[in-house]
Amino acid sequence: MSRNLALFDLDHTLLPLDSDQAWAHFMAGLGVEGAARHAEEIDGYYRQYVAGTLDMAAYLNYTLAPLARHSREQLDAWHAQFMREVITPAILPAARKLVARHIEAGDLCCIVTATNVFITAPIGVALGFEHLLGIELGTEGEDPSARFTGKAAGVPTFREGKITRTESWLASLGHRLEDFEESWFYSDSINDVPLLERVTHPVATNPDARLRTIAEQRNWPVIELFA
Repeated sequence: MSRNLALFDLDHTLLPLDSDQAWAHFMAGLGVEGAARHAEEIDGYYRQYVAGTLDMAAYLNYTLAPLARHSREQLDAWHAQFMREVITPAILPAARKLVARHIEAGDLCCIVTATNVFITAPIGVALGFEHLLGIELGTEGEDPSARFTGKAAGVPTFREGKITRTESWLASLGHRLEDFEESWFYSDSINDVPLLERVTHPVATNPDARLRTIAEQRNWPVIELFA
């Protein structure tokens, strides 16, 4: 097995934006019915996330519902355009360099994000990741092209849920978090303190104000990937 483990949050950590919020505004820009109102509501939920007051169940019920209104073929076509126009230009050299350093070192690398896998899985591939943990989505069948139900499935990758999902993923590979000589988690958010506390190298990355304060109090390194 790899001697070391490197975990990464995605939004405002490796990307200088929130991918779910960006997707909502992208859909609004396309003029999709109801998308403008949806984007306004997502902005409100994002403010709750930053404040550490997000009701994850309510957020998921709201943000995932529009996915059930469209075929997977249509969603995938929109997502490809989203990648070209929004995400790829936002992947900056400093983020690529950080990820590449861990991959080239042979570390087991994974994104652990509170955004759903429909939005984030292609972003993970674009960043060079083999593994990504995010909000899993219910589907109407087992076929890869089955429509989404608009509901989440399984344990949300949020706060302590990131620990649960990370441990389950590692167990599926025959590992435990404690097996690694060194482990990193890079995150910008106060919401990720539970997982930051579990690794040997917590790194506050473009941190929000409250995480920056905690990092200073605990002598965690702080890095800035974006201006």
